[in-house]
Formats: sequence, C-alpha cells, structure tokens
Amino acid sequence: FFDLLQSTAAFWSPEANIEAREGRNRLVEVNLAIQEKASELASLLSERTTLKNHSGFSCDTHYHPVDVIHAAAEQNYSYQSWVKEKLNALTRQFDLKYWPDLSAFVQVIADDAARATPLPHDAITDAGTEGKRAGLADTFKAFFVALEESSRRNHGFLPNAFELTDQSMASLLSCALGLGPEKIVDSTYVKRLRQRQR
Repeated sequence: FFDLLQSTAAFWSPEANIEAREGRNRLVEVNLAIQEKASELASLLSERTTLKNHSGFSCDTHYHPVDVIHAAAEQNYSYQSWVKEKLNALTRQFDLKYWPDLSAFVQVIADDAARATPLPHDAITDAGTEGKRAGLADTFKAFFVALEESSRRNHGFLPNAFELTDQSMASLLSCALGLGPEKIVDSTYVKRLRQRQR
C-alpha cells in the first residue's frame, strides 16, 4: 500500500503529470512530422526512380528494399548471423517486381504515423491524464485506480475489501505530496472527486 502511495506521489504529482501530458503532446507532434517528412521522402524517391529510368543519367543508390535492410542491419550481429542469408535467398528467388519499391516502403511509414494515436500504457496513466488540464485531481484519480489495480481480484496484494475513508485518502496524499498548509485537501474534496468518478 505504501509503495503505491509513494509511487503515485512521485509519478503522478501535478508536476509529473504536466510532463506526462507534454510527452503525449510531443508524441502527436513527432508523428505528424514523421508523416509529413516520410511523405515528402516517398515522393522524392519516386521522382529519383523516374529520373534514373528516363533522364539518361543514373546514380549508384539503393533500389531494392532488402539492400536497405542489409545496410541498416550492418552492425546487428544477430541479423548478420541468422537472417541475412535467408533474406538473400528470397531476394535471389524473386526478382524486383515481387518487392515494393523504396517510395512505397517509406509511404507506409508516413501512413502509419498519420494513423498513430497516443495510447496510455496502463489504466493508471489513463486515469492520471484524462482531464483537460493537469492538476491535483489527476493525482487522486491515479491513486484510486492504482488501489483498484492492486486488489486481489486484479492479481494484486491488497484485500478486495480494502477501502480508505475520504479523510484518510485526503490526509495520506496531502502528506505524500508534501502539500503546504494552504494547499492540503480535505475529505469533502475527495468525496466530490469520487462522486464525479462514479
């Protein structure tokens, strides 16, 4: 129980919660950037292929997706030892028309990033970040879920009948978070939160 209390105070304090939300927002931004840049790269790869085939000029660049995989895995001992030769055999068995071209390969990365939605790793993260803005209520919500997740019915160690009063919850988390006298919450605060959750 006290491990849960301490970890909630450490990882779901209002300050830590702001960081979690910033991480989620940054993940959205990164996926958007990947989608834009990969789409642009796919277009450039397609144009390069056209130029190599029709301009009278060429350049010594990768054109087969397996060549790119080989180059990317050059320092990967497990790949070199177990995968490379089998993939080479497939490459020799099927000519280029059976493989996606590099632009299609990269476009899939763009499409994948466009579809990506940040999802919480667990129920505690979900509860701690569900509100519109980070705040003390998120810490309490995360603690409510942490207690539920740690009950025996959820393969935890707390008895199923374990329950804290609103006052106990308020006092314990106020202390764990090190709230000053002017910020300490009372049982009424916890009661309202629980009612909203229900």
